[in-house]
Amino acid sequence: MKEFQCGSLVPGCQWHTRHEDEAEIMRRVAEHLRETHGETVIRETMIEAIRSRIEKVPNAA
Repeated sequence: MKEFQCGSLVPGCQWHTRHEDEAEIMRRVAEHLRETHGETVIRETMIEAIRSRIEKVPNAA
């Protein structure tokens, strides 16, 4: 299981998502950034920043 915490990218945001598939996490994060933070374009640098903040969750059930 992998997890992304939006607060690691956008200070103060409590949103997070978990999934086995990194591509699904990326899809969810992009949707969250558009809907919640008003991002209309997800640039390559932002994609890299998101990927670098996806972490494995130990012992996730």
